[in-house]
Amino acid sequence: MSVELLDNEDAARAWIGEAFEPTAGQWKQLERFIELLIAESAQQNLIASSTIPTMWVRHIADSAQLLPFDIRDGDGLWIDLGSGAGLPGLVVAILSARPILLVESRKRRCDFLRTVAAELGLANVEVVEAPLERIETRPAASISARAFAPLDKLLDLSARFSTESTRWLLPKGRNAVKELALLPQPWQRMFHVEQSRTDAESQILVGSGKIVAKQRGKR
Repeated sequence: MSVELLDNEDAARAWIGEAFEPTAGQWKQLERFIELLIAESAQQNLIASSTIPTMWVRHIADSAQLLPFDIRDGDGLWIDLGSGAGLPGLVVAILSARPILLVESRKRRCDFLRTVAAELGLANVEVVEAPLERIETRPAASISARAFAPLDKLLDLSARFSTESTRWLLPKGRNAVKELALLPQPWQRMFHVEQSRTDAESQILVGSGKIVAKQRGKR
């Protein structure tokens, strides 16, 4: 199914306005997040410098496009794995009422995430500084991950957070179909492929349900 491709900053902002109807306060939060992200990226490698001229397309709309695949606004915990720069987690937190758990193992990036959440007044955001394997199990209504790990490993590591009603929202760039084909068959059947709005060659894996972790030594 084809989607409207957001190929410039004006188009990205217009789509966000139409899709989410942000308040004036939410627009200010998005704009301030962009400022903070650019400033911090000069100190640590959060985003590629080549994407700065197209922040609304490459990072804000790219993150926001996950929300329409799970419209249960305010219902259940959204876990963002390997949150790093806060993408997509902080964008989701700004545009929705969902409680957001940002999981990130690197202290410096966690410090950034906490700073942004505090400055923007995002009371629905919690940052956990630990490898995914070490954090407490919590049932997730939604799980997202952007460039966190290969799909097979990502699902195996996060299986314990999933329930029968969990929604998986996984931007996988240009390798989505290839990565999906490498999964065990029961996992493959849980997912379908959606076209990204921000890159004609990129795709999003959208799935529903509980992942049963693999037994070690077996596929």
